[in-house]
Amino acid sequence: MTRILSLFKFSNSIFALLLMLNAAQAASTHYPLVLENCGVEVTFPKAPQRAIGLGQNSAEILLLLGLQDRMVGTAFWPSHVMPQLAAANAKVKLLTVEFPTFESMLAEDPDLVAAALPSLLGPNSKVAKREDFEKVGVPTYLSPSTCLDTKATKDTYGSRDRLWTSALLYQEIDELSRIFDVQDRGQALIADFKAREAALRAMVQNNGTSGKPLSYLFWFSSPSPSADAYVGGKNGASGYIANLLGGTNAIASEAEWPTVGWESIIAANPGVIVAASLDRNRWELDKSDAKVRFLTTDPALSELPAVKSKAIVVMDGQAMKPGVRTIYGAEQVAAQLKALGLLR
Repeated sequence: MTRILSLFKFSNSIFALLLMLNAAQAASTHYPLVLENCGVEVTFPKAPQRAIGLGQNSAEILLLLGLQDRMVGTAFWPSHVMPQLAAANAKVKLLTVEFPTFESMLAEDPDLVAAALPSLLGPNSKVAKREDFEKVGVPTYLSPSTCLDTKATKDTYGSRDRLWTSALLYQEIDELSRIFDVQDRGQALIADFKAREAALRAMVQNNGTSGKPLSYLFWFSSPSPSADAYVGGKNGASGYIANLLGGTNAIASEAEWPTVGWESIIAANPGVIVAASLDRNRWELDKSDAKVRFLTTDPALSELPAVKSKAIVVMDGQAMKPGVRTIYGAEQVAAQLKALGLLR
């Protein structure tokens, strides 16, 4: 796990250089700032000073923008914070690693709640609805990457009819940096991610030793070996990573997180199996080593060509969700595939 987490680290000197190069190009925010966010018009009267990062992705973007001194709390952490953000995160109050209550957030007197998921701030939220915060004068911001249609599928996480792209991540970083009037930091962070993206695409121009695109199965977790697998859907972050690495997602479902039986996975015959590594302890198969052990010992799955050829790689499970970790996750997969000789 230490080796996996180390792949998240990026050079502070490079970030500082990008910051300097972009500072002159970033215009100051004029308040009140009005943004359309996931179908809702939100007004920000001034730069927030008491923000809450509700959900891992939102909190980590705020920390990457260096806004820890303007945060009064974070909540809902399925995984540990990225290593390079640990010191900054330690300065911010942790409300809970699970779902917070509406009252516990209001107790911090926030002037912005930035949320990562509709389940945290949507019409069926387990925490609160946007209008609940609106009634008490607290502006909200929901990650554009997770504004999904939940009517076309029974999947509570929604579905996508087109491939998620990093443009939505860059939109989120740009808009949050404008809300806080730190556009120079936002543009520097976007430039860093764009450089990483370009490097990955350049690496896989000749994808695969056979000349054929690799197909990927992104296995998030399963309640038990006999249960169906939660996998990354065709058009989610997993599909983006497969595309970025010159391949395809072996799963055809447009649902964000479809559950798929192992018979269907065997029929899909993925060329590479990406096993999520999760910090939570909900199920035994949250652990990547448990996933690998199951794949290599199950009589049917062990006969999959990908398993027999050891084309199994491990990736941070949070990178399978669209957000700030996704490109880092693609780097993890690419480095392992290169070591296996599956990428040149």
